[in-house]
Amino acid sequence: MGPVGAFGTVWAAFLALLLAVPLSLGVALFITHYAPRRLAQGLGYVVDLLAAVPSVVFGLWGILVLAPAVQPIYVWLNTNASWIPLFSGVVSPTGRTILTAAMVLAVMVVPIITAICREIFLQTPRLHEEAALALGATRWEMVRMAVLPFGRSGIVSASMLGLGRALGCGPRQGHEVGSSTNITGHGHHARDLAGGSRQERTDRDEAVVEGSDHLLARGKPLPGERHRGSRVNRCAREADADLSDRGDGSGRCR
Repeated sequence: MGPVGAFGTVWAAFLALLLAVPLSLGVALFITHYAPRRLAQGLGYVVDLLAAVPSVVFGLWGILVLAPAVQPIYVWLNTNASWIPLFSGVVSPTGRTILTAAMVLAVMVVPIITAICREIFLQTPRLHEEAALALGATRWEMVRMAVLPFGRSGIVSASMLGLGRALGCGPRQGHEVGSSTNITGHGHHARDLAGGSRQERTDRDEAVVEGSDHLLARGKPLPGERHRGSRVNRCAREADADLSDRGDGSGRCR
């Protein structure tokens, strides 16, 4: 993976963390302190199942479902918010951009971060929570003063674990979408820097074939055929001269 793909991977992973960490904290807090017990158990099972889904499933979902769905949103952002550098430039017609890759990675790491944060929040001392409530704090104030400070180190650890999975699963996405800071448009693809995209190479090959057919239709030899024909004629003349000089058939064209 070259510098282009490396930058795209890091950029997509950074955006994925910006999307995933707040969402994971909200889901974990809802499961542990707001949801009814039965609903919390069901959501906990769903989170654990999503954490075990292979990354290739999320990738296929992003290519086949998410990218076509968000492409109109990218057009709207480019039309109404193009003064922001992140949304300027040419909008990708396929929707496969850095932001799409970041959203796929965010969905991939949210279950992992949520599962770890949920277990951390459940370890908060019960006395701390009851003391905050006894002093007149609301539930959110209790979470802000007792739960979040207790689980700060666990939140950082969960975020680093999610970042590790995003970096491990992101090279392919970063290589495909490029390294542009424009998160809704085309990136500078490594294949383009190396000599053109696949479609451009296909167009060049078709142009060569069409030009060859045109020459053959007009009865003109191709450049390579012309070179080989002149060489054959030269060899024939040399063989005739050798035969006339020696009087035998030992002359050969090399």
